[in-house]
Amino acid sequence: MPSLARVANDATSRPRLARIAGALYLIVIAGGLFAGIVQDSLTVNGDAAATAAAIVAHESFWRWGIAVHLIYLAGPAIVTNLLLYMIFEPVQPILALLALAFGLVSVAIEAAALVPLYVPLLMAESRSVLAAVGEAERQELTYLAIRLSETGFGFALFFFSGFYGAIGAAILRSPLVPKAIGVLMIAADLCYFASSLPSVLAPPLAHLLSFWIVLPCFLGEASLALWLLAKGTRSTRPQSPVSV
Repeated sequence: MPSLARVANDATSRPRLARIAGALYLIVIAGGLFAGIVQDSLTVNGDAAATAAAIVAHESFWRWGIAVHLIYLAGPAIVTNLLLYMIFEPVQPILALLALAFGLVSVAIEAAALVPLYVPLLMAESRSVLAAVGEAERQELTYLAIRLSETGFGFALFFFSGFYGAIGAAILRSPLVPKAIGVLMIAADLCYFASSLPSVLAPPLAHLLSFWIVLPCFLGEASLALWLLAKGTRSTRPQSPVSV
């Protein structure tokens, strides 16, 4: 059986793998946007009662947000990380391995951060068991669980920034993808890193900066995904001189 590196290094296999990676990457982006919209639209910052009421009123929407998040992490996100490793390993093995390690760790942490989002649903399902707990306390616990999930997501972004930095450096040091996309990935790396710190050190600041920090990250992700889907990768073989 041929090794992953040999398969990815094949002149015909690498562009095909790149297009698959690009398509899966777009699914990850779309899934992340949907999950983020669900959580942001039903979470009222600083208001536990309004947040709990919104989730109860739109329970199915909340469940779909968790389900889509879990599905794209367990499938497209992991496969995309593996495919990008296969694509860049033949030309930048250390950076490819670093990107794979950072990417898989961030996926694992992000998946674990989904667990607290199920607390509001458990609260609704277990009212008889929690009869001794007041409504206000249940609402506060729901809000606390959501904030805990947001903190976990901030931890995931910290490792995800390492993925972006390694992939961006691999792009800059190889001919496979335009270097402009590598620059965008490095910029996304810095933005994700900057985004992960306020979520731990200064949460109110994280909410204020989230849009302006995530926007460059979206540009980097979308640029790489669209390029891979549309163009695949460039050849690493030197062109033969044209005979006259």
